[in-house]
Parts: sequence; structure tokens; C-alpha cells
Amino acid sequence: MNQDDYNSKFGVKDKYSKTLKAAFNQVSDIRKFEIELYWKRATYFWALIAVAFAGYFSILSSENIPSKFFLSFMVSCIGFVFTFAWFLSSRGSKYWQENWENHLDLLEDEITGPLYKTLLERPGHENLAEKFITGPMSISVSKVNQWVCFFILLIWVLLLSFSTYNSLYSLDLQLNEWFKIIMYISIFILTFLSCFMMFNYGKTHKKKHSPKVVARETEIE
Repeated sequence: MNQDDYNSKFGVKDKYSKTLKAAFNQVSDIRKFEIELYWKRATYFWALIAVAFAGYFSILSSENIPSKFFLSFMVSCIGFVFTFAWFLSSRGSKYWQENWENHLDLLEDEITGPLYKTLLERPGHENLAEKFITGPMSISVSKVNQWVCFFILLIWVLLLSFSTYNSLYSLDLQLNEWFKIIMYISIFILTFLSCFMMFNYGKTHKKKHSPKVVARETEIE
């Protein structure tokens, strides 16, 4: 679809078009809904990750838990998967948010004028404090959130490495310890396989949609 096709389908050049007004209103509502969902999802993952961190450090601080480094290894793998899922979820939410923002840019001219894509910025800063601390800055809040997510991913990698090293360093490689090593390798592979599957098979379907229609019959006996 090119620009002319888009304009024709939504009546972009006709300010009296009912299709244009309906599309603009719906896009505005969906965009607000996507932003709301973005932060709800972030809160959900923050809660899961906070619990994982609490569990990890509670296990390490305990003196009475056998194989505590192995358990902390498992918790760090769980925390890594949760954080990676948050990372992908944030990028997916950002994708749809930008989709509806792009629609607004294209639809708004005949409805509100170029309101959404017109930015009003300060001409300058009066002092250094305002420039670096108190003044506004063109920063994407969602991108900052994604960088925080990436930082936490790196923290989980360090914690996972710490638990793995301490566990393997204390092994005397008896038969039961070889079983533990196999468990470590299995959990490690499962962790990154889960992340690989989420990354490669969790993407939005963009090809042709051909839904199967099933009509359920209902009758009163």
C-alpha cells in the first residue's frame, strides 16, 4: 500500500469523511490503551523479577539450606527468563504503540491539524542546573525502561555465573556430583532455549490471515 492507497481507504484528504473521523477516534483510543497496557505489563514483570531477586538472595544468605548454590542457580535462570520475557514484551508493546502513533500522524491533518506531530520546545536553557537537572529533555520513557530491562538481564547473567562457579568449585566429582553437573547443563540449556523460542516464535504474525469460521448450533429441546 502506498500513500495514495492509504489516503483513499481512510478519506485522509476529506475533512467531512465519516471514515476519517471514525478511524482517527479509534486510533486515538487504541494508542492510549496500548500505553496503558505497556505499563501494566511492566508492573507485572517487575513484581515477578522482584520476587526472583528476593528468593535468590534469601537462599544465599541462609546457612541451613543444602545445595544453596544449586538452588540459587535455578532461581537466577528463572529470573533471567522472566527478564528476557519482559524485554521482548516491552519491544512488542513499543512496536504497536508506534504503529498507532504513525496512524495518528497520517490521519490528524484534516481533523485537528498537525497537532500530534508538532512539537513545542523551549528555545534554550537559562542556566546549567536547568540544562542538566531540572529542564525538560527529549527522552523516550519507554526506551529508558527497555535499557533498565537490559541492565537487569546482565545482572542475572552475573548472578547465574556466580552461582555456577561456586557450585562447581565445591564439587569433588563423585557420581552424585556428576548428576548435579548434568542438571546444571540441562537447566542452562532449557533457560536459553526458552529465550530463543520466545525471540523467534513470539513475533507478531504479519502474513495473510485466513481464519476458520466455526458456527456453533444451539437449540432448545
